[in-house]
Amino acid sequence: MKDSQYYPPFLFGNGHIQTIYPALFRKSASLVYTRERIKTPDNDFLDLDWSMTGSSRLTIISHGLEGNTTRTYIKAMAQAVNDDGWDALAWNYRSCSGEPNRLLRSYHNGATDDLACVIDHAREKGKYNEIALVGFSLGGNLTLVHLGRDRVDPLVKRAIAFSVPCNLEASARALTKPSNKLYMKRFLVLLHQKIKDKMAIMPHALNDVGYDKIKTFKDFDDRYTAPIHGFKDARDYWEKCSSRQFIPAIKIPCLIINALDDPFLPRKCFPVAEADANPNITLKMPKSGGHVGFVSFNKKNLYWSEQQTISFLNHHL
Repeated sequence: MKDSQYYPPFLFGNGHIQTIYPALFRKSASLVYTRERIKTPDNDFLDLDWSMTGSSRLTIISHGLEGNTTRTYIKAMAQAVNDDGWDALAWNYRSCSGEPNRLLRSYHNGATDDLACVIDHAREKGKYNEIALVGFSLGGNLTLVHLGRDRVDPLVKRAIAFSVPCNLEASARALTKPSNKLYMKRFLVLLHQKIKDKMAIMPHALNDVGYDKIKTFKDFDDRYTAPIHGFKDARDYWEKCSSRQFIPAIKIPCLIINALDDPFLPRKCFPVAEADANPNITLKMPKSGGHVGFVSFNKKNLYWSEQQTISFLNHHL
């Protein structure tokens, strides 16, 4: 089900350019969030950012690894669904809102209990008759895992996932390539700051001695993610939290868009067979787009990803 509708602008046909340009040069949407802090069942907290239009329809937006609700791609999506008549709820994972969470646990690719907590909170508002989920990268994987593995709230009617590392081990290996060295280094710097922030409030629970020896996601997940969250090691974590295995069980209309030139996604991250076997799944694989890129220049300042989201939401009303 290859899709050729996306035509990158001149000089934007390279996956790395598509990946880097929006983060550095795209202007952020002007919307202003209303923040709400909610309590999790394990006595921690999540910070939610709302952008409301008074609608009875809500889009819940999940960001990528080491992202947050202020990232340009999140605010642009929130603005796009607002303009289409939807309320938007962008949520920050634990420790991603500018303040470390209270517990040792953090967020990860399989932490769908937090997404479910956000959905439950939205339901309790009592004003929404339908909810859509939109996820980017880790947030896309989290969304697909939730939809295929967990009990899904009946208010959730459809979902869209972009740049999804459906096979976490394959994606982690792809990021060890020399061409991806800058991305890997940046992720490890950001993750190190999270560790240091957590050490400041619970110094006896973990340490960063020898952190400079961590060079890959396997190194990081073996040392931190897996033991903190109850996995045997990095491979056990990757195996249990990769969304590709859960796609066949998804029961609502779901659009997955992974660009073929995404530097983070090798072949195993394109769930062609799973999408073919599940009529609820629409898989689009444009030749270009990079990782959470899909750059477009137009009067409405909508990237192709936002255009596809609005089209899919309206098509499946």
